[in-house]
Amino acid sequence: MQASIQITPSSLKQILLTVAVVRPVFIWGAPGIGKSALVAEFAAELGLPCVSLLGSQLAPEDLIGVPQIVDGKSRFCPPVSIAREEPFVLFLDELNACSHEVQKAFYSLIHERRLGEYHLPTDSVVIGAGNRAQDQAIVKPMSSALINRLVHVHLRASVQDWFAWAGAAGIHGWILEYLKLRPDHLWSEPPKTEEVFSTPRSWHMLSDALHSAGESITPETLEVLARGTLSPAHATQFKAFVKQMRNRYGLNAILDGDATWPADVADRDVLYFLAQSFRAQLVKELPPPRADCTDKQKQLAHRGKALLKDLASISHEIAQLVVAESEGETLPSWFLIEIVRDLPRLVASQG
Repeated sequence: MQASIQITPSSLKQILLTVAVVRPVFIWGAPGIGKSALVAEFAAELGLPCVSLLGSQLAPEDLIGVPQIVDGKSRFCPPVSIAREEPFVLFLDELNACSHEVQKAFYSLIHERRLGEYHLPTDSVVIGAGNRAQDQAIVKPMSSALINRLVHVHLRASVQDWFAWAGAAGIHGWILEYLKLRPDHLWSEPPKTEEVFSTPRSWHMLSDALHSAGESITPETLEVLARGTLSPAHATQFKAFVKQMRNRYGLNAILDGDATWPADVADRDVLYFLAQSFRAQLVKELPPPRADCTDKQKQLAHRGKALLKDLASISHEIAQLVVAESEGETLPSWFLIEIVRDLPRLVASQG
């Protein structure tokens, strides 16, 4: 399903409070961005137990139950996990991963809030969730009848919401510091091949592993853990970040003139990470029109050109990466023009 509007986790909670209490809601979103956790938090805020059913593991009889003879007549008995007397939140996770037969079994539960003769208790809430076809996940087309029984919302990862949660959740300090520098690395598109990729969930897994390993973790173990949870590029840069933390290199110190680029060949991974962080800061801080620059931004641009010159003297290739287009993002054109004027060899080599 195509998303015309995507909402953040914080916005989702308000939508659920407004809509889910009166109509079933289906949450679309990429793997690992927190759909299940948000539903559990929502249920806790309502003071209701949350009962989860995993669509990919269900058969029709898991919903409608099995027939039993009662007073000489057959009747279907729904499973005890659903057939409750008190209100609850029924979470249908991976709903669009179940078979079409199971989808049909959900029709009356979602639309009429009943399974055979059993009706959900008053004030119960029904929420579904699932991944999208473009996420390379195991999904099946959702029938039009099922689509039409649900209110659909599309969730996206939010760095601000994640940081608001991460501090209280005890996420490892290295990860918090890294993602402050590279918030664009919180989530990456699922690859088309069998490859690890970065999500809020995978950063949480890495945090748990780092806490378990302790501060004395070796670079080799760190690399294994990072590459086992993050996309390859993010894993490489995270390892370099930890190395620069341990070696007390820091981008802010370099920008302030209190430190210089690490020039040792053994620190090329750290230099690459610092250069990428430097580029990200320039893209973030420098406005597209030069006329909109504040005095502070003009100082950053001036300092940036000097640092680019120093960087190029250590590694021309890494300096080129700072000024090159990356993932559709470029430095402001006025800044690039000044680089062409002041550092023509750098841009000429890139072209």
